[in-house]
Amino acid sequence: MFMEFENISIGVDIEEISRFEGKERGKDANFLARIFTEKELDYCYKNKNYASHLCGKYCAKEAAVKALTNFNINNVYYGDIEILNKDNGIPFVNLPKYPDIKFKVSVSHSKLYATATVLALKD
Repeated sequence: MFMEFENISIGVDIEEISRFEGKERGKDANFLARIFTEKELDYCYKNKNYASHLCGKYCAKEAAVKALTNFNINNVYYGDIEILNKDNGIPFVNLPKYPDIKFKVSVSHSKLYATATVLALKD
């Protein structure tokens, strides 16, 4: 028997890390600002493998958008969503626009790809 969970949604994304290789904060500022917040950029660019971190955060944003779409929420853009990290490195979703939605996010990287899965729970 199929059960419908109207208050739970999931989104998944995978991208090639090469999409973000060579992106510089100065010369690519406009591109980066359309997707990432300053906090996200600070986190990513302090890492040697910044492209994999940028790609992982992008995947998490895309996965969050997909999860929200399942709730018929279509007015959220990458700049609205922040993928931040706790002190221990665990990522979390910050989306003040929808405080009634709680998220869990998992981000993984390989040599070539980054992927993210977002679980959303609507109160």
